[in-house]
Amino acid sequence: MLIWYIFALPQPLFNAPLSIVLEDQNGQLLGARIADDGQWRFPYQDSIPKKFEQAILAFEDKRFYKHFGVDLRGLARALKQNIKEGEIVSGGSTITMQVIRMAKGNRSRTVWNKLLEILLATRLELSQSKATILQHYASNAPFGGNVVGLEAATWRYFGKRPELLSWSEAATLAVLPNSPGLIHPGRNRAALLAKRNRLLNRLLENETIDSTTYQLALEEPLPEQPLPLPQLAPHLLDRVVLDKKRGSKARFQSTLDANLQNKVNRILARHHAQLRKNYIHNAAAIVADVETGAILAYVGNVMGAGEEHGEAVDVIPAPRSTGSVIKPLLYAAMLDEGSIAPQSLVPDIPTQMRGYRPENFSEDYDGVVTAKRALVRSLNIPIIVLLQRYGLEKFHYQLQKLGFSTIDKPPSHYGLPLVLGGAEATLKDVTATYASMARTLLHFSDNSGQYNKQNFRPLHFLASQNLTNKPLLNKEPTHFKASSIWFTFDAMQEVERPTSEGEWRQFNSSRKIAWKTGTSFGFRDAWAVGVDTRYAVGVWVGNADGEGRAGLIGVQAAAPILFDIFNQLPAASHWFDPPYDEMVQQPICKQSGYTPLPICEQDTVWLPNTVTNLRACPYHQRLHLDSSEKWQVNSDCETTSNIRHKNWFVLPPLEEAYFKTKHPSYTSAPPFHPDCYDGTANAPMQLIYPKTSTKIYVPIDLDGERSRTIFSVAHRSPATAIHWHLDEQYISTTQHFHELALQPDIGKHLLTLVDEKGNRLEQEFEVLGK
Repeated sequence: MLIWYIFALPQPLFNAPLSIVLEDQNGQLLGARIADDGQWRFPYQDSIPKKFEQAILAFEDKRFYKHFGVDLRGLARALKQNIKEGEIVSGGSTITMQVIRMAKGNRSRTVWNKLLEILLATRLELSQSKATILQHYASNAPFGGNVVGLEAATWRYFGKRPELLSWSEAATLAVLPNSPGLIHPGRNRAALLAKRNRLLNRLLENETIDSTTYQLALEEPLPEQPLPLPQLAPHLLDRVVLDKKRGSKARFQSTLDANLQNKVNRILARHHAQLRKNYIHNAAAIVADVETGAILAYVGNVMGAGEEHGEAVDVIPAPRSTGSVIKPLLYAAMLDEGSIAPQSLVPDIPTQMRGYRPENFSEDYDGVVTAKRALVRSLNIPIIVLLQRYGLEKFHYQLQKLGFSTIDKPPSHYGLPLVLGGAEATLKDVTATYASMARTLLHFSDNSGQYNKQNFRPLHFLASQNLTNKPLLNKEPTHFKASSIWFTFDAMQEVERPTSEGEWRQFNSSRKIAWKTGTSFGFRDAWAVGVDTRYAVGVWVGNADGEGRAGLIGVQAAAPILFDIFNQLPAASHWFDPPYDEMVQQPICKQSGYTPLPICEQDTVWLPNTVTNLRACPYHQRLHLDSSEKWQVNSDCETTSNIRHKNWFVLPPLEEAYFKTKHPSYTSAPPFHPDCYDGTANAPMQLIYPKTSTKIYVPIDLDGERSRTIFSVAHRSPATAIHWHLDEQYISTTQHFHELALQPDIGKHLLTLVDEKGNRLEQEFEVLGK
């Protein structure tokens, strides 16, 4: 019997399935999933509110802290009442005995079971403290319907945490385990009210509450229909539920902030009300703390889209086409390498590379544009040119190092469109990368110019994942230098967008943010990501099923959400300090942004100390002019004494043709004097299409005829007449507007252009039949 007594308690005492509970960083309930047996049974509570403790002891077991598990006086009183009534009306059970009864599955009230409860109650008192026993009771007592335990009951009936219970609410819950059927809405209300009020009166009599509190408690109504549990982060809760690594754990404290989560939910709901008018049904957002990498708000999908539009889909970990949102990473990589400066000019002209023909979103060209302005305006063609210079393979490797786990195919699979949305990434990875860049820049000065290897890391949403390791410092960065990040963020502050009139206008913001938008091909994904010194925010808008919609553009659909979220966040007190330890003042060519030649006008600017490998300025030339400065000449046609030497900013013909439309002050180089031109120097013509030896596939129209192909050329002097020849046969002459729609036969051809001054340009191409 002694051995039985020692080992008689169930191990564990309670083994019923539990609800999965997700809390915010302060213990606020974000959401829960019902237990496998259909009960709302929250995990074990490690503390009990004082009000409930006093109420339950006054109602159930006022000598709880004095007895050893069995209240002999209570048993005697219960026996007397049962004999008087002729039936069992009172069990005389202590809270400890009730805990044993619940642990044994609430067996029927027989004499044998009562004796067993008494024995096990004394055993429980020997092994566990009074506080623990009371916690067992509060966590497993029935509170009506499928509600088990105080915490679940508090949320289901009052929509709050147990610590916030009023005296009236605590008294209501204290009487329920004794008669859980009384909570049924619309029935037994009077009986429940009477029991609650009697308990309140008892609390008044034993001076637990004063008369004012008593009167106010009597005025409080009883709970009505059970309330739905909070669903502030349902998609994150789904991730927790499906995580096979969680084991038997049922309560999870996240890094989320419930108040911020609520605000972000409302922001997305408000924008969704407008977006769905254009049949855009889904949106997601994530907010992270830059310093810790902790996720503060996680909206996997806007609620209200409906099951038919994939409301349950968590978009945050879903791979989606990035659009232009990763362009700044290429910019930072090239600054890191030292192959560009922000002021370096990059071609922005109709371009074809290996059969790929990128287009700017605005379908316009600047001729040449600085690398910084290309990023600010998110111009596709200059960025593609930069990627070609940097190297597709290197950039692909860089993205994988940054943690873009979904970019898992070889570089050739993506090609040059990789930087324009040709690859898929997740909102979480994109936001984590920009948060890591901001963290690196913030820590640079604190670490005396050294880098913490842990700066670049994924975001996390569980409090248990908070990083506590000591910094691992290194003189060299694992990814980007602080100076490259600073110049990248500097450009990302000045994002511009095209207006309906074709002009560019800066996107105004009430606070300082480095941000970038993206739009995927076919208008399927709209992105916006932004950082300041405290927060990183990522937004995605689109349709979960991938349906594209006109108007689904990053700057229009996602950016307004981004700024609304930032407006709900505490403003940063400062901006990123320039990392001067990694910056140098360096001369550059003022007009081209490259290493200055002796003939360039120079400017001295701050640059990353890596920018030492810039090529020499390719645009400045020393021109030799006649005395009128209207003609270029040489010693073969002009006496040396009459030749004047002048430095000139000269663009290639194609770049010049587009540059002049945006910069009327640009002056073309004077033409060569007819007596001096040798037919090779400074060719005035440049083909736009076909620019190189090209294979052209021409589709068949509905009428069965082969479509026409547009051939075009740029001339330094557009008014000059150009004579077109195909396979040495004259076709036509153009002036001012040099384009022709031709319909060559299948096979190889030679296009020959001759202007009125005898300048000649030839290009081979081939028309494919299929």
